[in-house]
Amino acid sequence: MIHAYLLLAAYIIDLIVGDPRFIPHPVIVIGRGITSVEKIIRRLAGEQMFRLAGVLFPLIFVGGSYVLTAVLLKVLAAIHPWLGWAAQAWLISTTIAIKGLAQAGMVIYRHLTKGNLEKARRSLSMVVGRDTDSLDETEVVRGAVETVAENIVDAIISPLFYAAIGGAPLAMAYRAANTLDSMVGYKNERYRHLGWASARFDDLVNYIPARLSAVILVIVACLLKLDWRRSWKIIKRDARLHPSPNSGFTEAGVAGALGIQLGGLNYYQGVASKRAKMGDRLRLMKADDIKKTVAIMHGVGGVFLLICLVCAIFFYRL
Repeated sequence: MIHAYLLLAAYIIDLIVGDPRFIPHPVIVIGRGITSVEKIIRRLAGEQMFRLAGVLFPLIFVGGSYVLTAVLLKVLAAIHPWLGWAAQAWLISTTIAIKGLAQAGMVIYRHLTKGNLEKARRSLSMVVGRDTDSLDETEVVRGAVETVAENIVDAIISPLFYAAIGGAPLAMAYRAANTLDSMVGYKNERYRHLGWASARFDDLVNYIPARLSAVILVIVACLLKLDWRRSWKIIKRDARLHPSPNSGFTEAGVAGALGIQLGGLNYYQGVASKRAKMGDRLRLMKADDIKKTVAIMHGVGGVFLLICLVCAIFFYRL
């Protein structure tokens, strides 16, 4: 029961407060630690040892985040139980990014509705890695929709899923795994060997939440009077076309629900990169699709939270 109340409190904290810049964020601390350890490994280990050394990242940061968070909460709870509870709720809130993700999408939406394509491009460039300088309005919309849809899993459902199972320590361990993947989990020359374990581990921990998110997304599409049947069809048909084994489920679901096509050609520092297309192009994308995707995101998070509360009450009574 306690985890359900913690999830609710953390969810509300993130919706209201988000990630204020004046409060040190745990992810920043984790990121700096990853950078420091990478420098040490590159200095001490030969390139032929990078693949083995890559295993150290999940062991140090995922395991370390869990242990440090558990110890901190135990100390705070020993001072006063409510202090430990409040700290745990806040820590869980730092692992989710509902407010930040919604704001990122809606800023781009507002720029487009005001006809300011240049500002929309700049705002998109802050949340994606692709080149945005020459994108037309349709491509800006696609980038925003893909970003919000993809992050439903790793910015909302996955951390809530692990918080429901193991409280703040497990949620923070998940966030460490996800941060590792975003920093070293690339298949390029620099990280192919050093980041392989981090990338594989992130795929593993997101496996169940991604598929759970897809099911909930179809339910939310129905509640929002979107095309839930097509959403389910596109998930089954296209989700596995995504280069990530998990991100495609929510992207395909959103594409189907909105009747649009995601994926296509992107440029990264001038280098072309083709991504498999998901969904059927029933119409051209428009700015309002960003707003609808943000609504879907809120709906998926809210329904998952409700499921957690109902399960907690049911099992508590048993």
